[in-house]
Amino acid sequence: MLVSKCLQARDLAYCPYSRFPVGAALLTADGAIVTGCNVENASYGLTVCAERTAIQRAVAEGHRQFTAIAVTCDIKDRFVGPCGACRQVLMEFGSNWTVYLTKPDGTYKETHLHELLPLAFSPEHLAKN
Repeated sequence: MLVSKCLQARDLAYCPYSRFPVGAALLTADGAIVTGCNVENASYGLTVCAERTAIQRAVAEGHRQFTAIAVTCDIKDRFVGPCGACRQVLMEFGSNWTVYLTKPDGTYKETHLHELLPLAFSPEHLAKN
């Protein structure tokens, strides 16, 4: 279901500049699925990736705990993961997520966030001693 939802979200992407649609679907700890797509802007730095759109939407809906994310784009011959900025944003909510890197045909590769961002900076680093 998560893979299917990220493929659907990709179709909603607003990417007139890069023509690189990306979709993401988050699975919350309570079983809800929240989707996101990339939203580009003529001022490129204001573009938001699909993963960050999904996180922001989920947080706005009251979710703070996540167990998995599926991500897809239009590249057919290899799996593509979240960019570094998105990996860091995901890490804000824990390192033990399952990440499904998904091709357009629905095939996927399972990995984990802590594998995609080893030795990550996280909220624990800000805890007072």
